[in-house]
Amino acid sequence: MADGRKLFPTTRLILAALLAGAAAGALAVYVSGGLEGNNATVATSAIAAQDRVCAAKTERAKKVAAAATGHVAAMLPADPPQSLAGLAFNDPDGKPATLAGHAGKTVLVNLWATWCAPCRAEMPALDELQQKMGGDSFEVVAINVDTGDDAKPKAFLNEIKVSGLAYYSDHSMGAFNELKAKGLALGLPVTVLVDDEGCLLAHMNGPAEWSTPDAVRFIETALGDVK
Repeated sequence: MADGRKLFPTTRLILAALLAGAAAGALAVYVSGGLEGNNATVATSAIAAQDRVCAAKTERAKKVAAAATGHVAAMLPADPPQSLAGLAFNDPDGKPATLAGHAGKTVLVNLWATWCAPCRAEMPALDELQQKMGGDSFEVVAINVDTGDDAKPKAFLNEIKVSGLAYYSDHSMGAFNELKAKGLALGLPVTVLVDDEGCLLAHMNGPAEWSTPDAVRFIETALGDVK
């Protein structure tokens, strides 16, 4: 195409993503249950209010996604932008956390597993992106969703010498199921860009080359550094 935009990742990554997507679709299990009575009403009202704030960012989401070219061209604009502040996982200390705890910081959330070949392949690039751009205003939040304990994923990260990424986890698959219920996740890996108010701006299924200038330019646009 004239603007150099690639519609898909490399052939190698596409094939790996298709296989991983099929596996994730077979393994993902929805969780049920929730709040009752007045608590449910309050929670629902709060979520609705957050979604209204996010819905006003449609044009911003389009602008950010338009900057996703080349190696990250599979990123799609949120339609509509919605709040992901309640997305739950465990922090590096193993304690319950949500994206609300990252308020004030734009985050690139990546769900991955050790059995997912394209997830493993893109982890060094995500680590490099964090080392290049991570700081007070941006973080790569890579959430491991292996259904076992932390031993295997931590051993893998140590083996490939990941040094920039903090270790986040969700062995319940709850985060994946939430994104799947919102129509954002088809398989693994799945990546979402969330702004400093917890609003979804862009999302993609499948891997990408996150260490490239294309990825850096995309993140810079999300941070408002590229006009």
